[in-house]
Amino acid sequence: MELNTLTALSPIDGRYRKSLQHLDEYFSEYGLMKYRVLVEVEYVLFLAGKNIFKLADKTSKELFRIKEEFSIDDAAAIKLIEQTTAHDVKAVEYFIKECLSKVGEEEALEWVHFGLTSQDINNTAIPLSWKHALEHEYFPALLNLNQEIRLLAQEYKNVTMLARTHGQAASPTRLGKEFMVFFERIANAVEHAIYIPVSAKFGGATGNFNAHHIAFPKKDWMELADEFVEDVLGLERLQFTTQIEHYDNLAASFDSMKRINTILIDLCRDLWTYISMDYFTQKTTQGEVGSSAMPHKVNPIDFENAEGNLGLANALLEHLSAKLPISRLQRDLTDSTVLRNVGVPFAHTILAFKSIEKGLSKLVLNTEKIEQDLEDNWVVVAEAIQTVLRREAFPNAYEALKELTRGKKRLDKKAMHHFIDGLKVSAAIKKELKAISPHNYTGVHPEF
Repeated sequence: MELNTLTALSPIDGRYRKSLQHLDEYFSEYGLMKYRVLVEVEYVLFLAGKNIFKLADKTSKELFRIKEEFSIDDAAAIKLIEQTTAHDVKAVEYFIKECLSKVGEEEALEWVHFGLTSQDINNTAIPLSWKHALEHEYFPALLNLNQEIRLLAQEYKNVTMLARTHGQAASPTRLGKEFMVFFERIANAVEHAIYIPVSAKFGGATGNFNAHHIAFPKKDWMELADEFVEDVLGLERLQFTTQIEHYDNLAASFDSMKRINTILIDLCRDLWTYISMDYFTQKTTQGEVGSSAMPHKVNPIDFENAEGNLGLANALLEHLSAKLPISRLQRDLTDSTVLRNVGVPFAHTILAFKSIEKGLSKLVLNTEKIEQDLEDNWVVVAEAIQTVLRREAFPNAYEALKELTRGKKRLDKKAMHHFIDGLKVSAAIKKELKAISPHNYTGVHPEF
């Protein structure tokens, strides 16, 4: 069958293609070729700019055209060359040389890929595509999602809600504050993530500029490489490498993404639980079906889909971060095939962001249910009462409240006030204790 969204093996390129197709600029075979071409071209221009050789104006224009107008047809041309070379990076080199030959430029040909190994291209092209994907796709999407969480926190900041520890009724909280928990966790994780350097390897076949140095021994190739990688490409060049990049910083980036995904899984599960408890209902859409058998159902599918995609992303990110920093001696090829998949967990993560945003937009607060749950659980003010009694040096305050409340989930206001009336404390203290209810026993938290 011809490949299309119905025949694709991966749901990323099939079912979810419409939502994720923009990521092919970074992570597809075409995207990888585009970034390889960019690095190769920038390197030739850099060498000419450093007077390593002279570059004719028409050659410069053609080089700029190659990188700025790189197309799917150009990628197909590289793929055709690769059928002969059986080497993807060499095919890129030959493609650029063919383009230069067409404009009659022969003198510049041998400066394409001068002194380099394929990993000087891969270990700059792939980090650069990762950096651009983070800056243009990941962080904007994540920060937008976190802003949605903060807006809900503001909306629900004064909504008192029964908290649950170990699944049991516990000291009341504010719903807005519970959303702020996730906002803060994500914000902190993002702050850590943005400080992880995006690093690159650029130093010849085994990292020592052997070929560069033998050709131009008086040139400071380390300084030149630093300038090229850092000033031209905007990456951080590692100083001591084998044939390949260490991948330690890339692994750290994967781990930070995994940690953020774990926070979002926690959010999805909490919201799923709140929906199951009827604290939230969900907006319905005309024509949608929640169950093939039960017409009444409105399932929390957005949070379920997000949780599934985040879990899948984390499994792949775990393998990437564990595998890539390990390579036999100077290099084995296991990194090559693995690196081709970095876009897969990225795409599943972006898809999850979209699902969570959709789920958040459908939430409808069920105030009646929340209020009823508070009223049905006067046992939760036992903590407050015993703490005030301790302040007043009332003997065995905790034990007295334990005897009254433990295992009695349906203790009501009348029973609690009856208990207070029987306490041997002043009328002022009794009045203070009776003023406490599940609806106002919410403590304090920072303003937001």
